[in-house]
Amino acid sequence: MRIDDQLISRLENLARLQLSTAERQAIITDLDNILTMVEKLQELDVSGVEPLVYVNAGANRLRADKIAGQVAQQEALRNAPDHDGNHFRVPKVIDL
Repeated sequence: MRIDDQLISRLENLARLQLSTAERQAIITDLDNILTMVEKLQELDVSGVEPLVYVNAGANRLRADKIAGQVAQQEALRNAPDHDGNHFRVPKVIDL
């Protein structure tokens, strides 16, 4: 794959960027370096290597859910700047 100004312009448009000439040149250089590295990896013989499915062999150790640190409703509302006796009152943030 060849990195040219047309490809950079397309990427710039897709990413909604406006790059300067220096930034465009830096991106061209970086992408060329990345492609060179990937091409180098393509030279490796991986015929005897099994594909990696999981990074580690361990299973997830899940803990049981335990209710702790509960605060009573009235106690929680006591420190609220505004409430109606049962619920917190907050400014409206979504207009429908």
